[in-house]
Amino acid sequence: MMGVLNHLSTLLLLSLLPPALSHVVKFSDVPECKEFFLEETTPNLPGILVDGTVKDQNRYKQICQKFKYTKKNVVYEIYMFATLYDTTNRIPVFSAYTFTGVGLSEKRPDKWMIEPQLDGGVDQVMSLEEDRVTYTHQAVNQDYDIDGNNKKVNKGHMFPKAFAHQPVNQNSTFTLTNAVPQVKTFNEGSWGTMECKVRKILLKQCLDNTGKPKAYVVTGAVPSKSNTLNNRVNIPDLMWTAYCCYNNKMKKWIAQAHWSENEEEPNKKVLNPHTLADLYNMLKQHYPGGDIQVFPEQCPRGSSQKEREKSREREVGSGDVSRKRLMECDEDCKCVSL
Repeated sequence: MMGVLNHLSTLLLLSLLPPALSHVVKFSDVPECKEFFLEETTPNLPGILVDGTVKDQNRYKQICQKFKYTKKNVVYEIYMFATLYDTTNRIPVFSAYTFTGVGLSEKRPDKWMIEPQLDGGVDQVMSLEEDRVTYTHQAVNQDYDIDGNNKKVNKGHMFPKAFAHQPVNQNSTFTLTNAVPQVKTFNEGSWGTMECKVRKILLKQCLDNTGKPKAYVVTGAVPSKSNTLNNRVNIPDLMWTAYCCYNNKMKKWIAQAHWSENEEEPNKKVLNPHTLADLYNMLKQHYPGGDIQVFPEQCPRGSSQKEREKSREREVGSGDVSRKRLMECDEDCKCVSL
């Protein structure tokens, strides 16, 4: 009898816990989720995620993004990608995913999904918002719709639809735990062009031993100090992305990174590629106090921007080596110098 009473007391205590303390599946809990990280190694971001351990587990939640769909009357629940989510800023820190090619595309879903786990739900599958449920620890569709047709931000994908292989994978990217408020002209301008160009690179250069595309990608956002959407959702200052893959033709690992400020783009611009070393040096300014690492050591960091500039100065003599090359790109990612 005492055992039953103790069990009931435990259940009552768990039911009284605040939603922020509800359990969210960790990356290491699910074998399928670990596969989204090269060598099952998660990024290192000082103060947030170090050696696979989240520093503030009440604030940052590891989500194995599971998607439910029906095919030929059979219901499937599949892990599609992984996200580290900031429940205070209500945006992802990053999403990690694998690129395995592109296929047929379907119409975008009408509504973006949410993650029930973040607000006390027991279901570990992304789903549509429920009526009369208050979502305290994540963004909701109303946050983005508040400005109506005059809104200046989009739901900016971390894991972009264009990088997903099949329609079901593409549909799974439409969850608000995979999105940040991204300035519309930036999303539809240099960031969109960069994603298009990177996708072409991955299709051509990231081929495994069977000749099929395979790359590991991580895309993140650096939050602003106080800039918010609907007084709830942080509008990040900066977005970044990086990939690493084995190039079977070159017989070596290759890697590249891009980033830019999340701001209005009155004129077209091009996001130049950077090395992982450049990315890590940039991220250290936002995540101080330790080593930054997005991918394991086999992914070449390359020389830093300063080292490359010094090398170029030695080759061509003194001059302005920091001047950016102006280019213009069309929707097919074809770029010409201006």
